Amino acid sequence: MNNATDKIRVLCWSEMTEPAEVYPEGISGAIAKHLRSMPNLEVRAASINDPEQGIGKSALDSTDVLIWWAHRKHKDIEDARAMEAVRQIRERGLGFIAIHSSHYAKIFKTLLDAPCGLGAWREDGQPESLKCVAPSHPIARGIADFEIPQTEMYNEPFQVPPPEATIFHSTWGGGEQFRSCNTWTVGRGRVVYFRPGHETYPIYFQEKPLKVIANCVYWCAGLK
Repeated sequence: MNNATDKIRVLCWSEMTEPAEVYPEGISGAIAKHLRSMPNLEVRAASINDPEQGIGKSALDSTDVLIWWAHRKHKDIEDARAMEAVRQIRERGLGFIAIHSSHYAKIFKTLLDAPCGLGAWREDGQPESLKCVAPSHPIARGIADFEIPQTEMYNEPFQVPPPEATIFHSTWGGGEQFRSCNTWTVGRGRVVYFRPGHETYPIYFQEKPLKVIANCVYWCAGLK
């Protein structure tokens, strides 16, 4: 951002493989709709189906925070486009929020220089309990512990560099656990990973996950 009075320009991106019966406008559209109700945000949505895969240089140049949801098409993102996003995060301070299976996205793996793999996963629609383990962090503002009624399970180890902060820690009934909201600084850019977001469940129509994402946007933009 140029100064504190500027709008935070947010680009919500999705590969649009989400089931239309769950997310008629994609996860990106659901998140964008919520963020448009928040103060000081200017929000756009894009997808892999758009010109320049939705992340051409001009699109990135006019973005302060990029929110990324992907699942099946990580390899379809052109290397040059992913590397331009990485460059802008490192050099310009573009904020980046990776959601759910975006831990395998080219941008995220390149930024962290890590495999970003999981110990295990299971799609059985069981509840996820998220405990706020860093209540003083700006991303936790206004959010206590909460539960997502149906979700996909991820289990440690999460193959990423040690986060600067872990804000939420998830557990499931089988004893599984996962660091579900983590932050890093890469060059000038602030990077967040937020785990919830499996596409067959309407998670981004729920209040608490949307509030986490909004807090992440403000933090990535350096306002909180």
